[in-house]
Amino acid sequence: MNATRTERAPEYAPTRTDRLLAALGGLISAYVSLAVAELVATWVRPEAGPVPAVGGAVVDRTPAGLKEWAIRAFGENDKAVLQLGILLLLGLLALGIGLLALSHRRLGSVAVGAFGLLGALAAVTRPDSDSAVDAVPSLVGGLAGAVLLYALTGRLLTPRPGTDRADRRGFLIVAASAGLAATGAAALGRAAGAPGAERAAASRAALRLPRPASPAPAVPAGAQLRVPGISPFVTPNRDFYRVDTALVVPKVDADRWRLRIHGSGVRAERTYSLRELTARRTVERDITLACVSNEVGGPYVGNARWLGVPLADLLREAGVRPPSEGGPADQLVARSVDGMTIGTPVEAVMDGRDALLAFGMNGEPLPFAHGFPVRMVVPGLYGYVSACKWIESIELTTFDAYDAYWVPRGWAAQAPIKTQSRIDTPRPLARPAAGTVMVAGVAWAQHRGIRRVEVRVDDGPWQDARLAAEDSADTWRQWVYPWTATPGRYTLTVRATDGTGTTQPEERTDTMPDGAQGWPSVVVTVEGG
Repeated sequence: MNATRTERAPEYAPTRTDRLLAALGGLISAYVSLAVAELVATWVRPEAGPVPAVGGAVVDRTPAGLKEWAIRAFGENDKAVLQLGILLLLGLLALGIGLLALSHRRLGSVAVGAFGLLGALAAVTRPDSDSAVDAVPSLVGGLAGAVLLYALTGRLLTPRPGTDRADRRGFLIVAASAGLAATGAAALGRAAGAPGAERAAASRAALRLPRPASPAPAVPAGAQLRVPGISPFVTPNRDFYRVDTALVVPKVDADRWRLRIHGSGVRAERTYSLRELTARRTVERDITLACVSNEVGGPYVGNARWLGVPLADLLREAGVRPPSEGGPADQLVARSVDGMTIGTPVEAVMDGRDALLAFGMNGEPLPFAHGFPVRMVVPGLYGYVSACKWIESIELTTFDAYDAYWVPRGWAAQAPIKTQSRIDTPRPLARPAAGTVMVAGVAWAQHRGIRRVEVRVDDGPWQDARLAAEDSADTWRQWVYPWTATPGRYTLTVRATDGTGTTQPEERTDTMPDGAQGWPSVVVTVEGG
């Protein structure tokens, strides 16, 4: 009886145990492939790893409705869920490839290598990729996985000397050794950190924010209500919402960062370093930001104190004029280091509002997750048309000439923030005790301000809530309504009226294409005293 390392004689048909081991071999090979790719990506660019690259490609091609569902279902964990889903799918495919390799050894190895090619293709075609080197992590990882699967399958296809059984012991030794080595290498890579990330962290730690030439006005003493459960007037950085498409948060070295301003109506292209921006006249303002994905009564809104330079000043120095003054460009396209494009009306950033290129947030340099070293902040516009994080260029163009990232995906090209309110306390399905129940929350209509908030119990009359002191028209405003509650089940509803006299409409709409609207409500059960 003759046997080779690539094929088994017919009488050596694989057993059920052999098939289970083959499937395990496929899974371990995929794991090693990803671990090796992650290690290499540490030194190339974390975003070039196969999971972030493929995940980013999936995000770009996911229908807008499905993205909105993911945000509603998983909140800010949507990216982690996506990556977990990719890993689970890869694991299932790896099990199948392991079984395939038992019958077609070379084909199985080629299949593992093909996943490396897929990851490489995804990496080099991402908007933030500017080098073929981004393909290296996936290619190296795919090669490592293919070689390992070929070796493991050989153990199952070669009988141990003097027996008619596969070399299962050798299979397990090779599999365990490879898995442990890959785990150790990946752990060392993560511990060492990417050189670029280390430089970025060092540059952020070294940044000293300048004293603002125009400090933010003092927050009125009555802007923060003393009501348990209400959102704080200033949202701490750690609690500030984050909604973007970056599966890996960009870590940008502030010392190497540059901002380019160019395009239609720009007299001469300008380039700025962070040091040049911080040396300019700086402005500090309290501004509330809101995400267009925020459903009625949702959490994706926050208020912070931003420090930066007026964007309009930079544009005027470059020769830019708004359309109202005869300028040829009506759209400003901001581009992020991760390739995201955000289209903003030129008129809005040059009409006198506090549109900033911000580098400070609540007294510290921007956190990486919120755009360090520089981001845009434009009061009165939803983030997807104004709040470009990790910004690296500004191009002046027109809405007719260019669609920014979200527009072809079904979102409106221009989206001023709608008048909205939210009940923070009591929470949905709460069971407060009978007596005085403080119904409280926030309302916002950035750049228009909040004039009135009303609360209704079931279908009763609307009652005016007490408004906190207004900080500015660009920040949210707290409100409270003392409700004399008796035992029973109730629906509490709120609506706000902005500074122009416009009241939230009752009919609820979806977040697409330009933001949700409708009256927020909560159902509570008041218990007897």
